[in-house]
Amino acid sequence: MIEVESGNGGTTAAVYRALRSAIADGRAPAGHRLPATRVLAADLGVSRGSVAGAYERLAAEGYLTSKVGSGTFVAVTHLVAQRPIHEADPLRPRAGWTLTPLPASGQVAAPRYDFRTGIPDPSLFPFDTWRRLVSAELRLRANNPGTYGDPSGHPALRSAVARYIGYSRSVRTTADEVVVTNGTQHALDLIARVLVRPGDVVAVEEPGYPPARRLFESLGARVAGVPVDEEGLVVGELPAAARLVYVTPSHQFPLGRVMSLARRHELLDWAGRRRAAIVEDDYDSEFRFSARPLEPLRTLDGGGRVLYAGTFSKCMIPALRTGFVLVPPGLRPALIAARQLSDGYGQTAVQAALARFIEDGELARHVRRARRAYADRRTRIVSGLAAMPGLEVVPSAAGLHVTALLRPGGGSASPDPARIVAAAGRAGVAIDHLGSYVPPGVPVERGLVLGFGAVNPDVIDEGLSHLARML
Repeated sequence: MIEVESGNGGTTAAVYRALRSAIADGRAPAGHRLPATRVLAADLGVSRGSVAGAYERLAAEGYLTSKVGSGTFVAVTHLVAQRPIHEADPLRPRAGWTLTPLPASGQVAAPRYDFRTGIPDPSLFPFDTWRRLVSAELRLRANNPGTYGDPSGHPALRSAVARYIGYSRSVRTTADEVVVTNGTQHALDLIARVLVRPGDVVAVEEPGYPPARRLFESLGARVAGVPVDEEGLVVGELPAAARLVYVTPSHQFPLGRVMSLARRHELLDWAGRRRAAIVEDDYDSEFRFSARPLEPLRTLDGGGRVLYAGTFSKCMIPALRTGFVLVPPGLRPALIAARQLSDGYGQTAVQAALARFIEDGELARHVRRARRAYADRRTRIVSGLAAMPGLEVVPSAAGLHVTALLRPGGGSASPDPARIVAAAGRAGVAIDHLGSYVPPGVPVERGLVLGFGAVNPDVIDEGLSHLARML
């Protein structure tokens, strides 16, 4: 869009200057097709002759090129707009804001031996079925496309989620308690906005999930790391002033351990005495490979202290960007209001399609197929790691990653995991180490973390061989 300002030279010169400025500052980039002279003249309210004259002048100067039967296009030029230079950028983040974006997995090329965590295998997902369901929900009269949706989520999806986690995770709930979110991170943001004031203490596992820590810190909370042992979060180390406790009891991230039943009751008792809230992040329980899972904190909770969060990013695909949180009745109106203020509501057609995907049994079938594929990869990786001297695989029964601790041997100290990760990366082996899951300078066990959702099964053994040589 250009604006023509009258001045010296008449209308033709004004159109010329406006078009030249648009080319210079990139609003009309090289290759951009300009409107026909009659169309642009009507849009600008000038004569067609003025526009034609401007086009001719710009073409003579090399800024435009014409193709018979195709139109007029912006040519490749080296014209650079002269912009005013400021000594300092007038817009800055607020005082105290130090966060910068972290690299996302989709921003880099996939390595040959892709043992990164948190990435499911998209080749296992039934895209044809999903495409059919979404297309059906995008019909003109489906889901009232001309109106704004319910901020708590599509009613059919909330009902489907309540039934699904009831039989798949032993979580007793109703559709009224379900609030649909754009993934777990969105759920954590809503919870913190409603429950946490600047300066409040929020307890997180250490090592733990870095995006959760970053989120709470960005909202002004004082984040306290709490150690994790063989039974899960060490409740005795919780700060007395903690207002919120964030945990991953079903498959601790990143160690993979399961919180014991005794520790779960201890945590619930602590929260009841301290009048604190617990966020239970159950991010990948669908992929369980051995014993029956322990009952979630949400099921054991008799005091309404637990907010249970889940996501479809791991059991389906991250691009779906849909999750949920079960909210106690007293918090529901406030959390829905926070959702409405933050982004209004979710993608109605996608949520309706997901409801059908669950209710038709497609999600359960997909999870069963994916679980078999992941179980084979997991077995091969665990066996390969267990055969490497100096590694001790942390027992885990679920999820899409495993952790192996580095143990000293032969009187020597265990190797530096950061150096192992860097050397492996140079060989095309993408792995992580436990130091990535604690703040800088915080001591943590030496260990390596390997995901098996994204790795090509055909190169698992080859990738493990490279890792063995690094060790």
